[in-house]
Amino acid sequence: MPDDVLMDTCVLGRSLVLAPPIGAIPSWDSPMPPFAKPRSKRNRTNISDVRGLYLLVNSSGKYFRMNYRFGGKQKTLALGVYPEVSLKEAREQRDEARKRIRNDIDPQELKKAAQTAQVEAVTHSFEAVVLEWFTKNTDVWTQGHARTIIRRLELNVFPWLGARPIASIKAPDLLAVLRRVEERGARETAHRVKQICGQVYRYAIATGRAEIDPGAGLHGALAPAKSKRMATITDPQKIGALLWAMDGYEGRLITRCALRLAPLVFVRPGELYS
Repeated sequence: MPDDVLMDTCVLGRSLVLAPPIGAIPSWDSPMPPFAKPRSKRNRTNISDVRGLYLLVNSSGKYFRMNYRFGGKQKTLALGVYPEVSLKEAREQRDEARKRIRNDIDPQELKKAAQTAQVEAVTHSFEAVVLEWFTKNTDVWTQGHARTIIRRLELNVFPWLGARPIASIKAPDLLAVLRRVEERGARETAHRVKQICGQVYRYAIATGRAEIDPGAGLHGALAPAKSKRMATITDPQKIGALLWAMDGYEGRLITRCALRLAPLVFVRPGELYS
């Protein structure tokens, strides 16, 4: 047998099978040749290339694999499914993996890290964290309040920051979004949106998706909202209606307690909160 002919020795059960030379590999584009068909579902055939690359053939398909050693251990790297990944592409991936190994980088661990990053890009996006936080709070909010919260974020934040990883959003990014709201004359809404984002970030920090709240550094960056004077109720019947409304509130427990306590002590909301 000539030295330049690469043969692959595969053990199928008790029989010894010799695969054809490497020059025959491009014929994989044709129907699976007899030598590449496993004898049973339990058996498989390995068709070798060079420098650790081989094609694994079993009853479910053909898969490019690469054997290598790293840290004194034998490892296998998956390079794709044939024919979606061509032989040329598999060889390019093998060569790139061997470069990483020479630089003391495990290509298998690098691939796992990339896959984890892709998952986190979806599950750790600003919008994904908002929806998770929102779902956990809807049972203690009124329907109207919940609808207002999510609508403000859908209109004012999601189009620009929704798809971004929540930890990657910096103070200037959030300020740019709030300035858009402010510039259309909705100053109070801008402050409300900032407040909501702060609640979302507190949840993200608690669940390990963020380290800081970018909105915490925006104090004084927005124009103050115009305060509205609230006229005092002097009609006894209207006061009664207000008390009934306060008693029927079904929101957060701490707010319900505050509403029941307020008529008994007659202090300002800020004083009651403190």
